[in-house]
Amino acid sequence: MDLYPLYNSVRIALISTAVIFLAGTAAAYYISKLPRTLKGILDVILTVPLVLPPTVIGYLLLRVLGPNRLLGGFFMEYFDLRLTMNWWSTVFATTVVCFPLMYRTCRGIFESFDENIILAAKTLGLSNIFIFWRLILPVCKSGIIAGLVLSFTRALGEYGATSMVSGYIPKETATISTTVYQLWRTENDALAVRWVVINLLISFMVLMFMNMFENRRKKF
Repeated sequence: MDLYPLYNSVRIALISTAVIFLAGTAAAYYISKLPRTLKGILDVILTVPLVLPPTVIGYLLLRVLGPNRLLGGFFMEYFDLRLTMNWWSTVFATTVVCFPLMYRTCRGIFESFDENIILAAKTLGLSNIFIFWRLILPVCKSGIIAGLVLSFTRALGEYGATSMVSGYIPKETATISTTVYQLWRTENDALAVRWVVINLLISFMVLMFMNMFENRRKKF
């Protein structure tokens, strides 16, 4: 049994989750402080991938990253770098698809954070950076971890946008989800079931970890 799809899926999920953590928390923190109208507009824009079909997201990414498109053509012409049909191309797809999960989760907990604590910290001369990393993040860490777990598990099983941006190339772009589809298409149900079970087990363990962390936090 070739384990490359497992290795590829996990590394893609980890990379995209790291990107989503940085981008999602930053966007949620700053947007939560904006005026209501501007916040609403940006919120709709950043949350659209949550309601769009993944295949539509994949199509839109191809319109941007394809070798004959604006961004993809630029990298192809000047750097001889193809932005699609590579294993790391999937990171673009999973990041766009999963970003709203992290953003929405973080925005909610940042908006519920007690503003009086921030004002009190500022009266003590503490910087915004110190307040964010030493006050806000520790208090909101359970919600942030929940967003990370949801993003990771969603990235691990993403198929629609992934299949369009990176396709299915054995030992190159194959992921668990694209492998399951390929095995089903070739009527190799026995091996497809194995990959389904592997994906279920990973997702189950990650979610169990999140629940254990939540229960432990509540005890303290």
